[in-house]
Amino acid sequence: MTDTAAEVRKEPASAAVRDSVKDYYGNILKKTSDLKSNACVPSAKPIPAYIKKALSEVHPDVIARYYGCGLVVPESLEGCRVLDLGCGSGRDCYMLSHLVGESGRITGVDMTENQLEIARKFIDYHTQKFGFKKPNVNFVQGYIEALREAGLEEKSYDIIISNCVVNLSPDKAGVLREAYHVLKDGGELYFSDVYSNARIPESLRANKVLWGECLSGALWWEDLVRLAEEAGFSTPRLVTASIISVGNEELEKLLGDYKFVSATYRLFKLPKNSEKTPCLVMYDGNITGSEDKIEFDAQYTFKVNEVMEVDGEMACILKNTRFSEEFTFRAQTSGTCAAKPKVTPVNPFELIEQLGSAGVVSPTGGCCGPQGSCCS
Repeated sequence: MTDTAAEVRKEPASAAVRDSVKDYYGNILKKTSDLKSNACVPSAKPIPAYIKKALSEVHPDVIARYYGCGLVVPESLEGCRVLDLGCGSGRDCYMLSHLVGESGRITGVDMTENQLEIARKFIDYHTQKFGFKKPNVNFVQGYIEALREAGLEEKSYDIIISNCVVNLSPDKAGVLREAYHVLKDGGELYFSDVYSNARIPESLRANKVLWGECLSGALWWEDLVRLAEEAGFSTPRLVTASIISVGNEELEKLLGDYKFVSATYRLFKLPKNSEKTPCLVMYDGNITGSEDKIEFDAQYTFKVNEVMEVDGEMACILKNTRFSEEFTFRAQTSGTCAAKPKVTPVNPFELIEQLGSAGVVSPTGGCCGPQGSCCS
């Protein structure tokens, strides 16, 4: 075990944390407004029309028990098998159910039975609402650190999403390992979460309210990079980042100088020993909702029919994932005119500073922004 892994795993005992989170989200919180801080509230950023439409069709009772942090909607979803870690009442599952279509499949996993009861109650409602002949959603009770124990098969999902949930787990390394196992080769973990500017001490991690509010369980962003690599993922690609203002004087006093951001990262399960050769790519413009461009991450925005220079890792990602058919690839040659990517950090705090604003938020990713409705 590395020193980093040992430090990260010095968290409150798993059973105690799980019981505390179950109680917090199953009994104490009854609606979104019961949250005691701004760490987990929906983003007020504009939402693309196709996502807004899907959200508008989710039953109000499901949305009322939603405690996520905005939207986690990667591109190119049609026909995909998607797993939602910590699905809660199922808001994101039902929204994604609409987006993947009847040929796709959504699985939501959560440990809180109270939340799953609400989610399961509306399966038939959404099947009829979307005009499907049969449900394309199912919900599983289990722990996100033990997906295979919950009955999920290895290499069975194209995409895994998670919305402000990994911070609640007592074993973040376990979450990443399990996600890697159940993803297909070429699959993606696309998730939003809360990150800190340094490792949070045990004294704060033991505070049930701070943990339940998605603060004291937050990973130091550098530990995410290391743990992702240990699990087998590609280097995390930072998509969005925004500063979290806690908004609770009592909690702010306890937290002292610790700072927090919400950030969305993309992690890919790439083939072992795959070639990583820089090349030129051109986006073909055939992805629903991204007909003009894809804001892939903070570094790369691919505009339709524009030649873009990509580094070896990005070339490997585009060639070995569901995006392979969405791009035209060409070898680099001298004298070719091509757009160049931005130079951006992996550190979300640096990205925010670099932009000189409160943050950068993609229309389809990002968590924990200013309070507002994701459905209005």
